[in-house]
Amino acid sequence: MKRAGRGLNEHGTLVTPPPHPSLASGGGSRLRLAASFGCLAYVMTCFAISAAEIPQNERRSSYADMARDSKAMQDDDTANPGMLSVLDGEALWKAKAGAVGKACADCHGDARASMKGVSARYPVFEPKLSRPINIEQRINLCRTEQQKASPFAFESKDMLALSAYVSLQSRGQPIAPPDDQRLAPFRETGRTLFNQRQGQLNLSCAQCHDDNWGKRLAANIIPQGHPNGYPLYRLEWQSVGSLQRRLRNCMIGMRAEAYEYGAPEYVAMELYLMWRARGMTVETPAVRP
Repeated sequence: MKRAGRGLNEHGTLVTPPPHPSLASGGGSRLRLAASFGCLAYVMTCFAISAAEIPQNERRSSYADMARDSKAMQDDDTANPGMLSVLDGEALWKAKAGAVGKACADCHGDARASMKGVSARYPVFEPKLSRPINIEQRINLCRTEQQKASPFAFESKDMLALSAYVSLQSRGQPIAPPDDQRLAPFRETGRTLFNQRQGQLNLSCAQCHDDNWGKRLAANIIPQGHPNGYPLYRLEWQSVGSLQRRLRNCMIGMRAEAYEYGAPEYVAMELYLMWRARGMTVETPAVRP
């Protein structure tokens, strides 16, 4: 089912649907009241103040603000719970799948060489779809087109494992979004979504992660919100999770309607966040509180 309300058109631009006929016709008082609130929300969205972006020399990973024990867990692969998912991903990389009985390794060989730096560049523009795709969507394209296998469900154990294994090969590499003009409108949409007030709390991502990072909220340090560790193991989740899971959590926390996994809005935000974090190093699989 298509998500109602604001969404992206084929050019990656946010669009707002026309008002419902019952509102335009001046129905009962409840409809007029709903229309008034709708207009107010739209005006507040359009005139939301954009936060100043963090200067590149001040950008810092959430790792810097973690407790010593959590840092030690990330630093030691034998203690990092995310490495269990990586091991599952390595097995999937070598396992033959689908109607053609091919493994990822049959096409790409040793992931340590062929996948080095790959996740530091994603999302990328996919010409066949005329839009950007992230690592998870690339994995599913390979499965359906090359292996003739069923796609993995978003946030499934297998999807997280294989994306974590692929992303591990870029650990220590600088984030380097591609210089591709086709991505520009989608990246700007991601920027808009990041700065847009939304939900019952009328908050934007930027108000926390650009304006108030380093301060405390309910005793927790507010991070800058960079994507350099995903997929990562979060102690709160007691599992590995994707960047889109984190974005959904934030939207739910703002009392906003979350998008479905794989939605173009999330990919646009990933694209912007990777550009915002350019130059920072990949930490996958990171550990976070």
